[in-house]
Amino acid sequence: METAKVLDAKGLACPMPIVRTKKAMAELESGQVLEVHATDKGAKADLTAWAKSGGHELVKHEEENSVFKFWIKKG
Repeated sequence: METAKVLDAKGLACPMPIVRTKKAMAELESGQVLEVHATDKGAKADLTAWAKSGGHELVKHEEENSVFKFWIKKG
């Protein structure tokens, strides 16, 4: 999957991963994918809900070494 941008939100507590994700998404074109890395356990629920409410698509998510990785396609 081609990623247009990678956002490092590791070490940030809620709501900062969402705030940074929203800002990064604003810089992308429709259809581009943002890869987000976060360590906040609430990020999974938060980013899933945020993507859906914003008309974006959470393409994939995985956890690797306590880092949550999300791929969100801009709507």
